[in-house]
Amino acid sequence: MEADETLMVAVAAGDGAALAELCRRWEQPLFRLLSRQTGGRDVDDLYQETWLRVARAAARFDPRRRFSTWLFQIAVNLCRDWHRRPPPEPHDPDTLDAVAPDTIAPRGAAIDAHRLLAALPEGQRAAVLLRYWHDLPEDEVAAILDVPRGTVKSRLHTAMTTLKSLAGKDA
Repeated sequence: MEADETLMVAVAAGDGAALAELCRRWEQPLFRLLSRQTGGRDVDDLYQETWLRVARAAARFDPRRRFSTWLFQIAVNLCRDWHRRPPPEPHDPDTLDAVAPDTIAPRGAAIDAHRLLAALPEGQRAAVLLRYWHDLPEDEVAAILDVPRGTVKSRLHTAMTTLKSLAGKDA
């Protein structure tokens, strides 16, 4: 099995099969990251846009870097942009009132996790997701978020304190 970095060199040379293999390998981790970053909204669009940006920037990829770090950095940046845009205006405001909130939210503990994560500022939420859900080392999280490792540690500490406090209020 070829390394992801080797496949990216092939993608830069125009190899569509190499890009398809990377998409296959990273489909689930990327979907999970995007879903957790956005609360499950617009994941398909963000997934496609991530791979479009990977393909467009393939020539600029440095094969000495880890592909996963580069891919997640692109995805996290897209999520940042997504969070900054205003929510779309509903076409028919009356239909929103007719939908019960529990029909669009996940169930059980997932509701709590999504709600608690959504309460965190963007930087803390991204650090928690990358470190604990994707089990990335702090150095890699720092590279993805383009911040020093100390900032990652600080964000994680603050986020965990906040999450414990919020979870304690619900108990």
